[in-house]
Amino acid sequence: MAVVSLPIHPVAGVPLPDRGNPLTLNPTLATPIGGADEEVTMYERLGGHETFVRLVHRFYQGVAGDATLRAMYPDQDLGPAEERLRMFLEQYWGGPRTYHEQRGHPRLRMRHVPFAVTPAMRDRWLTHMRDAVDSLTLGPELRARLWEYLESAADFMVNTD
Repeated sequence: MAVVSLPIHPVAGVPLPDRGNPLTLNPTLATPIGGADEEVTMYERLGGHETFVRLVHRFYQGVAGDATLRAMYPDQDLGPAEERLRMFLEQYWGGPRTYHEQRGHPRLRMRHVPFAVTPAMRDRWLTHMRDAVDSLTLGPELRARLWEYLESAADFMVNTD
């Protein structure tokens, strides 16, 4: 299998999507396990849909009880936000492209511009996400890889002091 090198975002340090086909599977998230035609994505290695459902649900349980962070979610029902985050994470890690099909390119920073994402808010977000990641039964390598991405993404979302 040929190694494909994607450009890395200069601030977040995460691979940028393929510009020809936004949010396609990042080849660095697939690990060959058999012949040249057989690959297992990080989405599958992490446990697939059920893992992402558990991760995101646990995260939003924390958000629901955090008055400061909860204020960033204008809707009374956190269900739609939970679904969007789950779809985004599933797609990023090589799962279904449902997020792109329903919402287009993520444009995460643009979508969060109306909210003051401070370093303190990032830290609150990471606290709840750490609890969610810790609730999963992942091996150390998978846990570290997932956490590294989540930290980078959270850092990238900070838009004010």
